[in-house]
Amino acid sequence: MKSDADDDALSWDGDEDAAPASLPKGWKAVGKGSDRVEHEEAAPAEDSDAAASDPASEATGLGSGALLALGVLGGVYLLYTIGWIVGGLRLQPLAPLIVTEAMYIPWFVLAVAAPALWFLTVWVCTRRCATWVRMTMLAAGAVLLVPWPFVTMGAVGA
Repeated sequence: MKSDADDDALSWDGDEDAAPASLPKGWKAVGKGSDRVEHEEAAPAEDSDAAASDPASEATGLGSGALLALGVLGGVYLLYTIGWIVGGLRLQPLAPLIVTEAMYIPWFVLAVAAPALWFLTVWVCTRRCATWVRMTMLAAGAVLLVPWPFVTMGAVGA
C-alpha cells in the first residue's frame, strides 16, 4: 500500500466525514477536487421576486476607470466651488451697480452650492442607470457650471 505523506500533512483527522463543499449559483470550482463540489439550488420564487425589487441587492461595483473618472470629476466640482467663491467675492463690489445686496447674496450662495448639488443629484438619480449615463451627466455639469466670474476676472482681477 502506498502512503501519501504530502496528503497526510495537509489533512486533519476526520476530513473524510466533512460535508461536501457547495458554491452559490454562478460560481465555478476549479482545480483538484472540483468535481466533488456541489452547486446550491436556486432560491424559491418568492425570495427571488423580493430580491429583484430590492435595489440594494442589485448593487454592482464601479470599475477602476469609472472610479478614476468619478474622482477626477469630483475634484473638478470641488475646484468649481472654490472658483465660484473667489469669483463671487471679486464681483461683490461691482454687484450694487446691477442688483441690490438682497438679491446678490442668495444667488451667490446658490452659485457656490451648485456644483455640490449637481454632483449629489446626479449620484442619487443615476443609481440604477448605466455608468456611462452617470459619467455623461457629470461631464455635462462640468461644462455647464464653469465659474465664469473666476474665469473672466481671475483671482486678482483685470
